[in-house]
Amino acid sequence: MLRYSLLTAGLLLGSSAFAAPAGDLPLMPWPAKVERPATQGSLVLTETLSVSVSGDDLGDAVTRLRQRIARQTGWTLQPQAEKPQHPTISITIAKKVAPLPKLDSDEHYTLTIDANGVQIAANTRFGALRAMETLLQLIQNGTENTTLPWVTIDDSPRFPWRGLLLDSARHFIPVEDIKRQIDGMAAAKLNVLHWHLTDDQGWRFSSRRYPKLTQLASDGLFYSEEQMRDVVRYATARGIRVVPEIDMPGHASAIAVAYPELMSAPGPYEMERHWGVLKPVLDPTKAATYTFAEAIVSELAAIFPDAYLHIGGDEVDDTQWKNNPAIQQFMRDNKLADSHALQAYFNRKLEAILEKHQRQMVGWDEIFHPDLPKSILIQSWQGQDALGEVAKQGYKGILSTGFYLDQPQYTAYHYRNEIVPQGLNGVDVIADNDSAQSWSFSMPRLKGSPVEGTFTLVKGESGWRGFIDFKGKSRRAVQHIDWRSDRQVSFVVDTWMGETRPVITLTDDKLGGYFLLGNARYPVTGTRLNEVPKGIAPAVPDASQQANLLGGEAALWAENVVAPVLDIKLWPRAFAVAERLWSAQDVNDTDNMYSRLQAMDSWSTVSVGLQQHNQQSVQFTRLANSADTLPLQILAQAVEPAHYYTRQHLKFQAGNYHQFEPLNRFADALAPESSTVRQMNQWVDRLVSDAEDNTSAVALRHLFSRWQGNTSDALALSDSNYQLKAMRPVILQVDKLATIGLRLTDLVARQGTLDDGEIASIQGELDNAAQIQDEVVIAAVYPLEKLLRATRNR
Repeated sequence: MLRYSLLTAGLLLGSSAFAAPAGDLPLMPWPAKVERPATQGSLVLTETLSVSVSGDDLGDAVTRLRQRIARQTGWTLQPQAEKPQHPTISITIAKKVAPLPKLDSDEHYTLTIDANGVQIAANTRFGALRAMETLLQLIQNGTENTTLPWVTIDDSPRFPWRGLLLDSARHFIPVEDIKRQIDGMAAAKLNVLHWHLTDDQGWRFSSRRYPKLTQLASDGLFYSEEQMRDVVRYATARGIRVVPEIDMPGHASAIAVAYPELMSAPGPYEMERHWGVLKPVLDPTKAATYTFAEAIVSELAAIFPDAYLHIGGDEVDDTQWKNNPAIQQFMRDNKLADSHALQAYFNRKLEAILEKHQRQMVGWDEIFHPDLPKSILIQSWQGQDALGEVAKQGYKGILSTGFYLDQPQYTAYHYRNEIVPQGLNGVDVIADNDSAQSWSFSMPRLKGSPVEGTFTLVKGESGWRGFIDFKGKSRRAVQHIDWRSDRQVSFVVDTWMGETRPVITLTDDKLGGYFLLGNARYPVTGTRLNEVPKGIAPAVPDASQQANLLGGEAALWAENVVAPVLDIKLWPRAFAVAERLWSAQDVNDTDNMYSRLQAMDSWSTVSVGLQQHNQQSVQFTRLANSADTLPLQILAQAVEPAHYYTRQHLKFQAGNYHQFEPLNRFADALAPESSTVRQMNQWVDRLVSDAEDNTSAVALRHLFSRWQGNTSDALALSDSNYQLKAMRPVILQVDKLATIGLRLTDLVARQGTLDDGEIASIQGELDNAAQIQDEVVIAAVYPLEKLLRATRNR
């Protein structure tokens, strides 16, 4: 599991079968322009390599570069002269700038590798730092030596704001773990660490003026001034900005515990341990509230030099405002029509405080209000509709919806998540010769109100197309409409919940079935409509307004994340988000992405020191009560954590949606997506399309036989640790699925068929195995369903 996959990387270098514009080099994000010479060659590296820099001082970046080359090769590099005469790697920087990265820092670089060596030319130090990461990704240990391919790269990012939010408030993250994520960010060319320092469940920012915040509302887990300055220094050296977030006026339970006099209700208050949207909210009518805000902003500005400061502003529960007569009178006196207007009043005062300290405001969707200046930046968790409207109104915005990495999701879902809102391109225009059918649906969730809406399927001259209208959201086109029978249809649409695949059975005027959210099934009901419903058009900014979209941020909220599994949640998935933010919009081939992502997974473990594999090994060792974790590794091939917010909502239903719920299950040790199941899908697709594809049939038989052979060992481990006992039914079902898989593989390979009764019986087994158990899903069910469908009478 920990091996550096040189074979994979070597195959990438040797293949040119991938679709343009992304190519066959193990690079991620994919550069803006890559040129390979007609006569392909390689530069051989040895332990005598040397590096020179001119034009600026890169601090210890060259030392880090050499250390990482040593890690990737296993060499002990020979000492180099201070100014080597014939350097292997020459870095030339055109303009010396201050080391502190800014929103408009120039990150352009060119990288040329040929027989003469490596030449990096960058406009500023920031481009040079990005070029070094590209160079490190290209180093390959081959069959005879270590080489770099001859190549010319001209590169710069699509968006200037490419961030990662780390939530230290819900569960504390030690500084060493944060620094490791900064290393990963630099490797992926992400350039903003959004540090979520406060929330209801904890205040992690050490304040001199208000010491009770950490004394009473941190459980002793917080960052000192020096620790925060250290993180800023560490990030700055890697060309990464640090934007702190102090959430106001909501998400303020920690403030309420320490300073209840600032709140809109008298309390009493205790440390909040449960997750969710909670009631404590600052009182915007008190002068003391703004004294507090100014003191905190002043302290933040002294520690964090970035021009932007995040004030949160999301999910304000206005119950305390509505129940406070003095606040209601204040609203009447100041002609504030509603709670949104009151929050805008608070934010205007806060914006003036920020301006006084030379800081620009960043906040979530809820701060968007015409009374605030265009200088504010909106971070959208509500999606492209909200972001599109922000851009159309002349405000700057960044996207986080679709990039929530605390949710287990398929990497391809994040990769398809385009920053710029997209139009419908006429998919919902019904022509006279089209045949359309519309259906309403209701999908209950485990927590919160049902998801409701309608979808319309249209049969036209060029085949089937369709669109879906979720209640309160803009219309979206659907993809891959698949009529599995006269009465069963499936299609795909990306939503805020993840990759959404309805599998719908239509009976007269009723529908049933389920929505597959990633890998998790949610039952759905509905009825046929008499006419095509009206929908909400997407908010698509024009070309000039699109300039207001500065980029986006991946978000790792920490309700379900603790430091020992931090890397498992983030890597290598964050590379795909980074590519969406750095690379051209048409770099979007998912098969190509997954091939390069596999190389990044291996490379980042060795070169960067990310711990996604080590952390899983540690968790498996704990669960197995043994260093022999192979049975759990094999079991993990078939299983994934339940996608979307399914795990959080199950905890809520069980009364365990709180800070002390142990994150020690098998699900917590799993990557969000099984690469084995993805490979299994490819084998199945090839076999179904070509029954004579013996290679795929053999691979499937080998996989299923391995799963069967693992059953007794996995069961023994489940009996040895109470934390694995709930996985016993899953282990038995994987064994049963392996038996089904062997039979179906043989049937498809010899083009055999099953009668309807047998198909229904096997489908029942698959449906049973698809249910969520101990917060996991046996994802292998879905390629097996493809095999089963292929055995129907043709």
